[in-house]
Amino acid sequence: MTTIIGIDPGSRRTGYGIIRLEGNRHVYLGSGYLDVSSHPTCERLRHIYLGLKEIIQAHQPQEAAIEQIFMHENPNSALKLGQARGAAIVALNIPVAEYSARQVKKSVVGHGAAKKEQVQYMVQRLLNLKIPLQADEADALAIALCHAHARNLKKLGVEF
Repeated sequence: MTTIIGIDPGSRRTGYGIIRLEGNRHVYLGSGYLDVSSHPTCERLRHIYLGLKEIIQAHQPQEAAIEQIFMHENPNSALKLGQARGAAIVALNIPVAEYSARQVKKSVVGHGAAKKEQVQYMVQRLLNLKIPLQADEADALAIALCHAHARNLKKLGVEF
């Protein structure tokens, strides 16, 4: 059994989702988000780091997946996202795989241009969840599911 943590980095909210692989099944272990928006910008990175360290300590994942940076129209936003992503990667201290937003959407929904609501819906269906998911935690779970699919394909010798 392998436990995977998916991270959806953000400078205001960083989502996390944890699943366990049991054969071909994906078992939901937990999800949520770290809301750091009330802290000054420089403090946010420390809170992302410390919050994720706590979550990792509690769940002991063996693998991690995180969303790659995509360029916004505003380069300042991409820079802040990169900083949040860096804080998350340093906190993980386990093997980290990176996936583009298109890869994640294609893996979970079936096409790379899926809307957020479609991702949320499919994550709930794939993990058999009755509870509604907030967007950041649904995205993080989608990233974890994408990694689970990619590692299964890799075992079969198929490039993801």
